[in-house]
Amino acid sequence: MTPIEHRVSLDDTFVTYYEWGTTQAGRPSVIFFHATGFHARCWDEVIRQVGDIHAFAVDAVGHGRSGKPAPPRSWQRYGQDVITLARQLNLSGAIAVGHSMGGNMITRAAAELPDAFSALLLVDPVILPLEQYTEASYHAADHPILRRRSQWDSPAAMVARFKDREPFSRWHPHVLRDYAEHGLICEGEGCTLACDPWVEAHIYASTRLAINADIYDVIPRVHTPVRILRSDMGLATSTENLSLSPTAPDVAARFVTARDVSFAQYTHLIAMEAPDVIALHLNDMLEGIRP
Repeated sequence: MTPIEHRVSLDDTFVTYYEWGTTQAGRPSVIFFHATGFHARCWDEVIRQVGDIHAFAVDAVGHGRSGKPAPPRSWQRYGQDVITLARQLNLSGAIAVGHSMGGNMITRAAAELPDAFSALLLVDPVILPLEQYTEASYHAADHPILRRRSQWDSPAAMVARFKDREPFSRWHPHVLRDYAEHGLICEGEGCTLACDPWVEAHIYASTRLAINADIYDVIPRVHTPVRILRSDMGLATSTENLSLSPTAPDVAARFVTARDVSFAQYTHLIAMEAPDVIALHLNDMLEGIRP
């Protein structure tokens, strides 16, 4: 289950992605996109549980081992990054899985490249209720994510610090291990977060910009089947509580074909807490799309 690491160029930087397995006749490939502040290898446990799969998992720009141009990078630009990568990979009929920001990204891409994707699995995507897109500007320097600790002695030290603390205590232990092991860049005697808190701050702080309401113009242009998995613990009204869901409860009705599945027992970080649930739904979709 050790993936192959690849790198492709964008117009202003590069993207790193990982590949498991090889193309299978009669079975679509799967491409995964992570949430803000995370990285491609947070999907490892889902991929392990799905088993026989040809999969790609992508480090978004500013995250993981991808390039790190100075922020900000707009939500529209992140969607364009998916489009560029999908074209370079020559994707056709793939299932795209996106958690949080990743769900917003793949929705934008699917509207532009209908042949690239046969279905979307949106895991608590950042598609806010339309009325929440009201901000004219933002101030990243005010976001509390900037208080996040960025220096660590080792991945093991990070795991030891987090494993008994919310929200990490809810996570599957393998996901926490993968998050720490691949979310730090270790050189010399110390390790640094692969995603600078400034990148996170800009993304979070810009979420409610009025311009980002354009996602509601994008959604009706997505004609592939969509399955939405979302937390039902409450609707987020800010980006400071990462446990509550940012997903508009009625968003499934906005798509041409979508199914809504809600969970009272999971937070917004469903992908970290319940990789088995993600794998179950993904396998169901894989079976349904077989010829």
